[in-house]
Amino acid sequence: MVSRDYRRGVGMMIINNEKKIFIGQRLDKDQSAWQMPQGGIDNDETPEQTCRRELFEETGISSNYEILSKTRNWYKYDLPTSLQKKLWKGKYKGQIQQWFIIKFFGNDTEINIHTKHPEFKNWKWADQNEMLELIVSFKRDLYKSALEEFSEFL
Repeated sequence: MVSRDYRRGVGMMIINNEKKIFIGQRLDKDQSAWQMPQGGIDNDETPEQTCRRELFEETGISSNYEILSKTRNWYKYDLPTSLQKKLWKGKYKGQIQQWFIIKFFGNDTEINIHTKHPEFKNWKWADQNEMLELIVSFKRDLYKSALEEFSEFL
């Protein structure tokens, strides 16, 4: 697959009935970057198990959803050098991820970003263009690739 320089993880493109995409504003102190939910794969997990766990941990969504598909490819991104030493104890230069598209058909009141270990300080539904404008630049190519693979659902 890819060298051990990349942390294995999953990403989640959550869409609502209007085909808008869930994005969250990072809780980090230094920036107000937006992103789709994502997370690292634990040693004993499959990517789909990680997807379901991270979906709940980051959004509070535990029901009223369906995983529609996953990417054929694994996509990677490199962190900016300034972040490589800060994140994951400096062990990785980026992530390699399999992405899932999830249809959420519940109510917005079911979404809770104030979880045990919150990742986001705010969230919203965005169309594709707004999402690509708001996310950090080093993830933009990966997000475009995921949008392309999931185009039949959008």
